Amino acid sequence: MAANMYRVGDYVYFENSSSNPYLVRRIEELNKTANGNVEAKVVCLFRRRDISSSLNSLADSNAREFEEESKQPGVSEQQRHQLKHRELFLSRQFESLPATHIRGKCSVTLLNETDILSQYLEKEDCFFYSLVFDPVQKTLLADQGEIRVGCKYQAEIPDRLAEGESDNRNQQKMEMKVWDPDNPLTDRQIDQFLVVARAVGTFARALDCSSSIRQPSLHMSAAAASRDITLFHAMDTLQRNGYDLAKAMSTLVPQGGPVLCRDEMEEWSASEAMLFEEALEKYGKDFNDIRQDFLPWKSLASIVQFYYMWKTTDRYIQQKRLKAAEADSKLKQVYIPTYTKPNPNQIVSVGSKPGMNGAGFQKGLTCESCHTTQSAQWYAWGPPNMQCRLCASCWIYWKKYGGLKTPTQLEGAARGTTEPHSRSHLSRPEAQSLSPYTTSANRAKLLAKNRQTFLLQTTKLTRLARRMCRDLLQPRRAARRPYAPINANAIKAECSIRLPKAAKTPLKIHPLVRLPLATIVKDLVAQAPLKPKTPRGTKTPINRNQLTQNRGLGGIMVKRPYETMAGAGVPFSANGRPLASGIRSSSQPAAKRQKLNPADAPNPVVFVATKDTRALRKALTHLEMRRAARRPNLPLKVKPPLIAVRPPVPLPAPSHPASTNEPIVLED
Repeated sequence: MAANMYRVGDYVYFENSSSNPYLVRRIEELNKTANGNVEAKVVCLFRRRDISSSLNSLADSNAREFEEESKQPGVSEQQRHQLKHRELFLSRQFESLPATHIRGKCSVTLLNETDILSQYLEKEDCFFYSLVFDPVQKTLLADQGEIRVGCKYQAEIPDRLAEGESDNRNQQKMEMKVWDPDNPLTDRQIDQFLVVARAVGTFARALDCSSSIRQPSLHMSAAAASRDITLFHAMDTLQRNGYDLAKAMSTLVPQGGPVLCRDEMEEWSASEAMLFEEALEKYGKDFNDIRQDFLPWKSLASIVQFYYMWKTTDRYIQQKRLKAAEADSKLKQVYIPTYTKPNPNQIVSVGSKPGMNGAGFQKGLTCESCHTTQSAQWYAWGPPNMQCRLCASCWIYWKKYGGLKTPTQLEGAARGTTEPHSRSHLSRPEAQSLSPYTTSANRAKLLAKNRQTFLLQTTKLTRLARRMCRDLLQPRRAARRPYAPINANAIKAECSIRLPKAAKTPLKIHPLVRLPLATIVKDLVAQAPLKPKTPRGTKTPINRNQLTQNRGLGGIMVKRPYETMAGAGVPFSANGRPLASGIRSSSQPAAKRQKLNPADAPNPVVFVATKDTRALRKALTHLEMRRAARRPNLPLKVKPPLIAVRPPVPLPAPSHPASTNEPIVLED
């Protein structure tokens, strides 16, 4: 009964998806809706899988600093991996969730230097946090509520003096005396001096214009003059004047007028007090955030002093009574029965019901976390086409802690499949390159912007598996869909079965004759166009009328370097335009070629076909077009069609009239 009773302030698990891990939340309020249901207003806590990779690296550096400062005992790699699942990040984000989605209680504590991290692994449902995550700004900051416990916060106690030994330290530098209880004045004389100090304070407020506006009545001015700031000033005056009443009286009323002493409660205006109450309602006693968002013109010491003075006013007592009345009207606890419905991710045996989850799973698969083969219940985990599963204990660990007991590569793949926002920390080109809906041309163009090269180094067993398990692997289908994952475990298991049988019948491998590298480089250099060398600081002018001019044969094959056109010795560049007289073509001997930096490579060239180019394409036969498409490196010679040019018809000269007064008529 007590385990299913949830109260305000409890840390609980919420389930928002059957396949995703639980959400860890703290209950702030329990409200009853109009239809009779109970909603919980909760504070959000985030896991490492919910934040970006850059913030994860920042959390790792913070964890390393904590281990060095607190001198934590060494842990294994698996324990370090599991400790990341126990770390949470507090936030100030609130949300309302149905109370029926609660799945159990947990414990979340603030990490301090006296804690040993390995102890969190020994306790069930135990988490810790040390950083605060801002979901809007995407930042991680240290929690302001840090408990200062540890060796560096302890006081250094000096050794005890022996009997008869004198203390040689300078007491004036160490402390300052503000009041002497063994003074020559009696208690009656001190009380009379304090009454005089209050009267001087009331008279000083009557002379001050700003004080007369804030305290328009004599009663309010006398009450303000009776505050502690006036009494402290009077006792300090007695101490500075050696408890001489005559000198102290003259100090209270100097030559310029009476001394006016104000505290923070009197200095603040009514609008500033309203802002402070609004900020206190939003942030609580987090004075740094109150100063940053509401009162930036006030100092932190002024805000703290005003808070403790504000707690002595009737306004604070009135608000405290209103909050107590609201708390009585709200629910303090709620009973949620244990959730017993079966999870949709349970793998049902093949012969039970068709269409149920797990009907297509192969026999003999192990748990992805602990690699066991026996379990009372199996659960589907990760992408559906991977056919991965978890045992009962690993499934409970996944739901509670948001990870697997052992680090695996499939954990990231499952995270990307189950979470729609898992790519929020990626850049836009990276996210588009991972999308299966991006075309191959766009994906290659996006990946070209990333100046990192990824190489796939395959082993002999992998190359054998490609040939032995061709029916399972389907290399042509996998090449057309490179984003689809491949179940490597199933192929490895099938290859180990087929490999002993295939050793008796060796594979027929046809040797492929390949040209040496020097020959290929030589051919590429001979065909590569030169980049014209322009003087630094000058830009090459672009003639936009060339877009409508005849580009020769440049639009027929976009990757074919043309040197001649129809037997004419007009050189052409790579984009189909005729080269200028000052620029050498690729057929001319190159004395010195420029080395092109891959990082400064130009954008892909776009070819615009003109009417003449399209007409020349029609002149090609279907066989010639296919031959040119198969071998785009060879030049193509096409006889341009003869275009009959009509001779220009001379226009008759217009007859101009002799007089300019008559209208001029232009004959067409």
